[in-house]
Amino acid sequence: MTKRVLVTGGAGFISSNFIRHLLQATPYEVVSLDALTYAGNLDNLADVMSHERLSFVHGDIRDAELVRRVVAEVDVIVNAAAESHVEKSIEEGASEFVTTNVEGTQILLDAVRATPVERFILISSSEVYGTALGAPMDEEHPLNPRSPYAATKAGADRLAYSYFVTYGLPIVIVRPFNNYGPRQHPEKVIPSFITRALADEPLTIHGDGHASRDWLYVDDDAEAIEAVIAADVDRVAGEVINVATGVDITVSDIADLVLSALGRPESLKVHVPERPGQVDRHIGSTDKARELLGWTARTSFERGLERTVAWYRENEAWWRELRRTEAGATI
Repeated sequence: MTKRVLVTGGAGFISSNFIRHLLQATPYEVVSLDALTYAGNLDNLADVMSHERLSFVHGDIRDAELVRRVVAEVDVIVNAAAESHVEKSIEEGASEFVTTNVEGTQILLDAVRATPVERFILISSSEVYGTALGAPMDEEHPLNPRSPYAATKAGADRLAYSYFVTYGLPIVIVRPFNNYGPRQHPEKVIPSFITRALADEPLTIHGDGHASRDWLYVDDDAEAIEAVIAADVDRVAGEVINVATGVDITVSDIADLVLSALGRPESLKVHVPERPGQVDRHIGSTDKARELLGWTARTSFERGLERTVAWYRENEAWWRELRRTEAGATI
């Protein structure tokens, strides 16, 4: 029987790319659940919405009754629903982040207790680690979240793990490092830089731009999550798995690469005050993903950036509409 995979937050950036990958690369049926907040955009799924193996449910993971009904009909859950705008969590407060990222995860977990599934994959975040104490960061690195957003992701991460220990649920926690690629909201640093450069506007860089991240092309992340679904559940249940490249690149260098790719002058780089709670460096260990999943990232940053720049060049109407209400770049 074909597996039915529930992807929460399915109209978001990572999840919509993941859904597209599942429909192309697997026989799975996919259920996309999304509340369609600012981060969820049905245009992200426009090319596959009529696919015979995809169904869409408009709803919120904080709606316990709806969640119970949906969970009862699926075999695998990939919980990617999250409020994820770091700057918003700092400037506007953490309430929405707590209720969606922590309480929403709890509601899903309790639904699984009532109606068991084959496995529950939580899409956590490398942001739970805070600034790297060493390089690369492996899965045993202490959790030191430095923004309200990161703290709520850490809360969901550890809550899911507790349900593995306490109730024996088949939980797998995936910690992707900084994703980028087509269809990413212009609030994030790489699409912000690309769209600003295309519009001949300043690229705003927090501080001196020394902050660096391990940048993961979104299609590689999709392949990693698929590998978690395919893995022997007894081998991965209760595990935390980084999804990373093992290479980090500074924000300043990314700005230079984007400007070069688009033929724009370096004078478009503008430095603004450092953001509160900034994380200096992230670089992820790739050993565990290779060992448990047989997965390694296949896309170099140069190739991934080339594909990403091309997509934003070709889809100007998509990003201009989203970008009207956004200002600044975040990572």
